[in-house]
Amino acid sequence: MTTVCREAFGRMPPEEGGGEVEKFVLQSDSVKVEILSFGCIITTLETKDRDGQFSDIVLGFDTLEGYTGKHPFFGTVVGRVANRIANGKFTVEGKEYQLFINNGPNSLHGGAKGFDKVLWSAEVLPNGVRFFRLSPDGEEGYPGNLKVWVTYTLSGRELAINFQAQTSKTTPISLTNHSYFNLAGQGSRDVYDHEISIEADSYLPVDNTLIPTGEVAAVQGTGFDLRQPVELGKHFQKFHLDGFDHNFCLHQGRDRHLAARVFHPPTGRTMEVHTTQPGIQFYTGNHLDGSLKGKGGATYPKHSAFCLETQNWPDAVNKPHFPKVLLHPGEEYNHTTWLVFNTA
Repeated sequence: MTTVCREAFGRMPPEEGGGEVEKFVLQSDSVKVEILSFGCIITTLETKDRDGQFSDIVLGFDTLEGYTGKHPFFGTVVGRVANRIANGKFTVEGKEYQLFINNGPNSLHGGAKGFDKVLWSAEVLPNGVRFFRLSPDGEEGYPGNLKVWVTYTLSGRELAINFQAQTSKTTPISLTNHSYFNLAGQGSRDVYDHEISIEADSYLPVDNTLIPTGEVAAVQGTGFDLRQPVELGKHFQKFHLDGFDHNFCLHQGRDRHLAARVFHPPTGRTMEVHTTQPGIQFYTGNHLDGSLKGKGGATYPKHSAFCLETQNWPDAVNKPHFPKVLLHPGEEYNHTTWLVFNTA
């Protein structure tokens, strides 16, 4: 049985058009999640450890001001296109489009004001909440009026996030949730004692601006081979890694498949990520630097959280041999990611 409550969380600043931001609280016996109508942001995600104690395992802020200010996409839905597009440029049906450049020479996570920085309309469901917005033709340089629905539903230990979209013009689209996890509890120092496995035989090497080179490389015999669980801290040392910020190539079908599993031995918490997406970006908080004041006054240093962003492959709009990222009029974009929480 899941309960759903809605409450006021704050108001948007006048220069952002005002507007009330609501918080939706979804709660089952084993999971509690809080989500904002601003950016569809997961602000809180509480799960049990092996002793039955709840802890909040996602990074974030106590107030709306934290989320409307500059931050690294804590808990947000990012779009139209998650991850990086090289030089912020692409060509569709013979026309070149130029996006806002916000990450070195590239466009990242939708541009200057992506889906993470806008107010969505909300509808309460029996076991969750559905958000909707219309992204107008030309928003952030993207073509077409894009209708987008993001639905969060909680069932027992499983949180499902469904993304749907329809467009009036052919447009690239790749949506994801950008939560930062630490299964020891948010505010914990690092994730070095976490064990992770990713169900991927290949990954995408990147250039020095983190754009895929186009090669699809085998993980076999490299530090990217996470098919068997590795303890992150020891793995970084063994392979002299500064962290991960790479796309791992998943099963290419449209059915639900296991993408990743994380286990935190001290608390017994586990998290599985299942998805219909062809890729997962594994990011280990390499750019966190302790400068942001998070929930309960916590600071978030480098490697104090990880992201597992299910999505299409980065820069797919410029790489014809990558999975299809274009949505055409009359088609429906429809992907789901499931987060399953347990203890071991």
